[in-house]
Amino acid sequence: MKTLTAALVSILLFAAFPSLAAAKDDAGPVATLSFIVVKDYNGKPVRNAGVVLHSVNEKGKQEKGGLELKTDADGKASYEGIPYGKLRVQVLAHGFQTFGEDYDVSQPTMEITIKLKRPVGMYSTYDEHPEEKKDQQQQKPQ
Repeated sequence: MKTLTAALVSILLFAAFPSLAAAKDDAGPVATLSFIVVKDYNGKPVRNAGVVLHSVNEKGKQEKGGLELKTDADGKASYEGIPYGKLRVQVLAHGFQTFGEDYDVSQPTMEITIKLKRPVGMYSTYDEHPEEKKDQQQQKPQ
């Protein structure tokens, strides 16, 4: 049943994202990519993270279409049939900063570990910032 579901998802993804499907049909080499998504601060796996893959052209521009995988309970996701070349990987998970990086797919198998960070606080001019007042007092000429 799990294999049937994976096959149906692959078919639906290729229908929705023709650029990766067309690239796979080319005679060029393809790779199997494995992703492991973990929390930066403790190394534990991130379940149900979205791993989004986009082909990148020679000019560094992201191609139309793409492919989205979901991590399992162990923080793992994989896909076979990714064409060699530049690939943009984005990872989205609730409660974490969005991750994005380009990779050069040039081997038959690649394992990519992604460490997600917690969001950082936003700076607001309305909040108190005592460290700035301290810095300003030290800079005043006497």
